Amino acid sequence: MEGIEITAATVEEAIEKAEAQLGLSRDQFEVEVIREEKSGILGAKGKEALIKVIPVIPTEKDAVKVVTEILDTLLGLLDVTGKVEVLSDEIPLALDITGDDLGILIGRRGQTLASLEYVTKLIVVGRLKTWLPLTVDVAGYKKRRCDSLQRLALYLAEQVKSRRRAITMEPMPADERRIIHLTLADNPDVTTQSIDEGEGRKVVILLRQG
Repeated sequence: MEGIEITAATVEEAIEKAEAQLGLSRDQFEVEVIREEKSGILGAKGKEALIKVIPVIPTEKDAVKVVTEILDTLLGLLDVTGKVEVLSDEIPLALDITGDDLGILIGRRGQTLASLEYVTKLIVVGRLKTWLPLTVDVAGYKKRRCDSLQRLALYLAEQVKSRRRAITMEPMPADERRIIHLTLADNPDVTTQSIDEGEGRKVVILLRQG
């Protein structure tokens, strides 16, 4: 995969957009800052930050087989009956666990699912001796959640536009914040930014200046 250029209000937000677009975490690609963000002078519109990202993608012929075996083993250890399906055998890999009564694998706000994916990635690193970009879903939960967040982002963007004031969303994990940023990245009326730290980090939707 060749490097791609991404613009955003700040370098940090450009990196978050890159993570969302590529489906990779920050340590899975290199960043070259082409232009820092610049504020406008005397009311003039400033310049957005511009970065170039180059994914660091490993090659592994048996990657799908390895990940599938790992997930099957974890399901067995958890005493959960489910079938691992491969949604994409191209990097980043995408897998979904299907079956009945799989809510235990999702947890509150997807926290258990996030832990399952993280553990899977760690085991994959141990097996392949390299980082492998992948996503693990359960019964399509992530897709439903993504669709819901996209609808919410668009609705709140209209509220910001009509009320002419910013709206601060509830705290959410990094992957969900990225969905909001990406959904509104090209919106002509509003922009987004993340504020606060740790588990309290949240997205603010505000009117685009200029």
